[in-house]
Amino acid sequence: MEVLFFDSLESTHIFLKDKIKNGSLKSPVMVVANRQTSGIGSRGNKWQEVKEGLYFSFAISKESLPKDLKLESISIYYGFIFKEILKGFGSNVWLKYPNDLYINDKKIGGVLCTIIGDDILVGIGLNKKVDFDFDFGELDLEIDNKIILDNFIKKMNSFKWKQIFSKYKLEFKNNFPYNFHYNNTSISMKEAILCYDGSLLLNGKKLYDLRYLE
Repeated sequence: MEVLFFDSLESTHIFLKDKIKNGSLKSPVMVVANRQTSGIGSRGNKWQEVKEGLYFSFAISKESLPKDLKLESISIYYGFIFKEILKGFGSNVWLKYPNDLYINDKKIGGVLCTIIGDDILVGIGLNKKVDFDFDFGELDLEIDNKIILDNFIKKMNSFKWKQIFSKYKLEFKNNFPYNFHYNNTSISMKEAILCYDGSLLLNGKKLYDLRYLE
């Protein structure tokens, strides 16, 4: 995978999306920035700039995804792999369904997915250091960005969905105190059941995360 490094970008995700659309970059490719001046999160939320962070987006073809991975589960798949890498270095990070990285009850990062033709774009943002009065949390360990990226690139396509699902299902209870945003509605996850395809079963109804269409 080609990896392009920048000191500062408005948004790695917007930059990569534009380059893929106009054909100046082709998958597989990753864009990494030390700073984002106007990052984006899920549901169009702005990603606030912090003292120190890790921001990257990558594009891969749909064909390169694990055969048993459904599009609705992309953010869970890559978010969990990223979480496991940080956890391997001693972090207490966990993945809040379907695309938020948390430590305790504070959000420290997130995953954003976009489909462009035959390509999947995945963006990941991580707060490493924040101001003391910041609304969000920060990573609970000191680690070089290159080490995180090298490990992620090495493992990003090394697992089948069923391997990720079996591990995530064991940790899914962490979500019970929280809500899930669905069709502009906040729904309690207290009695949610995680289905194999990545959907939630709530009150007898299957709910799919459609944010990968953003």
